[in-house]
This record gives sequence, C-alpha cells and structure tokens, in this order.
Amino acid sequence: MVQETAPTPEPAPPVGRRPRPLADLILRPIVLLAAIWVLIAAGYFALRSDRSVAVTEDDADALESVEAVGDLDTAIDKVEKEVQQLESRNRRLRRQIHSFRPRGLHLVIDTGDNHLYLMDGETVVRDAIVSTGSGVRLADPDNPRSWVFDTPRGEFQVIRKINDPVWTKPDWAFVEAGEGLPSSWRERVEEGVLGQYALDLGDGYLIHGTLFERALGLHVTHGCVRVGAKDLEAIFKTVAIGTKVYII
Repeated sequence: MVQETAPTPEPAPPVGRRPRPLADLILRPIVLLAAIWVLIAAGYFALRSDRSVAVTEDDADALESVEAVGDLDTAIDKVEKEVQQLESRNRRLRRQIHSFRPRGLHLVIDTGDNHLYLMDGETVVRDAIVSTGSGVRLADPDNPRSWVFDTPRGEFQVIRKINDPVWTKPDWAFVEAGEGLPSSWRERVEEGVLGQYALDLGDGYLIHGTLFERALGLHVTHGCVRVGAKDLEAIFKTVAIGTKVYII
C-alpha cells in the first residue's frame, strides 16, 4: 500500500528581499533621471543668469565709456569752434590795428624810456634820447593852485615850427624859483634856453633843445620834450607842419 505524503511547502522568501512591483521598478529610474535633468537645468539657468549679469555690468561700463568719449568729443569740438572764432576775431583786430598804423613820417615819443623815434611808416629813421616830464607836483604857497609836471600822452601834431624860440616864463617858473610874479610881460621873456629849434604841439608843450644835454634820458622837464641839438636839427628839418606826434 502506497502511503500518501503531504506536499512539501515552498520555502518562504528571505526577509528583506521582498519583490518590488513592476511600477516601482519603472518609475524609480524615471524620477532619478528627471531629478538629474532638473539639477542640470537649474545649473544651466544659474550659470546663464550669472553671465547675463556680468554681461549687463560690462555693457553698462562700456556704455559709460562710450558716453564719456562722446562727452569728450563734444567738448573738443566746442573748444575747436571757440579757437576758430578767436582766431577769426584776432585776424579782424590785426587788420583794424594795421589800418590804424600811421603812414609816412611821424614821431613817436616813449616817455617811459625817454626816446624819440622819427618814423617813416614802420621804419625807424632816427632814434634820439630825450628828457620828459618829472611828474613833480608844485603848489603855489600864495594861491590855491598847483601844477604837475607830466608830459601829456596821446596823439598830437606839429602846429608850428619855430626857429630860435623864445621862452615866455609861466607863473610856475617864478613860484618854483621862489620869486614874486612880475608886473611886466618883458620880465617873463627869456632867450636861448630852448635851443635853436622848437616844434609846437599846442597847449604850451614843445619839442625843443636844452642847455643841459647831460640830463638827457632823465625825467626832469616841466612837461616839454627836450632833445639834443644834433637830433633836434635833423628832426626839425625832416618833419612838416601837420606831422603826427604820438606820445606814449
């Protein structure tokens, strides 16, 4: 008789190795891959954002540089235009000055250096050492008046040519000498002190000779222009009535 035996049960699966559902096996790699892609995308956009900021800052610096260069160009253009305007104005002024320059024979008296120049246009024909006003102030002790012995500056002309001029002494000559004023005009007349020639400029001012040639070059006169005998003779014989005289 065959004895039936009970079937052997299948062994239980080991603990911890429980089989996973198919869905879990499929979804896990997908999720992992998605996470990787998310990280990659995040990194990419972060890098791009940094680059964008950097580029933006670089662009701003470049823009500022361009604006600075533009401002400099504008400033240079402005200065160049101003220079052109000044040069144009300078040319006009030079033409005007040139038109004012005396032509022909004229006299220029430099009271600073005490020189008289006989000029023909811009050419110096003769250079003479002279004496001009002292600048001294003289007060009249008996009357409320005074005199300042300056040679006047400005444009004048020869209104008379005088041979053997005679000096008619003004009041200040007597005040300066400490003498009373004369009662007769004859007492005012003095000969031989103005040299052999004189050029009358008006208002009592003369270009004349002197007895004191050693003082030429000094500021010692009462306003007239004193010239040495040789220079005065040459100048007197060269200029005519109406000749311009410029005293500076």
